[in-house]
Amino acid sequence: MAFEAKYVGDGVFIDYTPSVAVVAGQVIEQVNLIGVANTPISANILGSLAVEGVFDFAKTASLVVNVGDLVYWDDTLNEANKTLTSNVYIGKCVKASAAADTTVRVKLDQ
Repeated sequence: MAFEAKYVGDGVFIDYTPSVAVVAGQVIEQVNLIGVANTPISANILGSLAVEGVFDFAKTASLVVNVGDLVYWDDTLNEANKTLTSNVYIGKCVKASAAADTTVRVKLDQ
């Protein structure tokens, strides 16, 4: 049988080499894949992005998000919302977020 796949890691983190410096906590969108930089990454230096886990994301002002709601990332406004159109799915809300809250807690689910 021909080679089809080889295990390379658990998939919690993926390699990422940014063209510009990235700060810790920055959300990186790569087409339909969202990752979060846990540490700063210098430009053109190999680092890693978390693609699994639970994170607090900045959210659209006055938005109410309930546990289980699907959450999307708006890479233009740099905030989470509940709108699919032109945004990338990041996961499900795991802690209710009221209109006055500035963040929403999301379990990455890609």
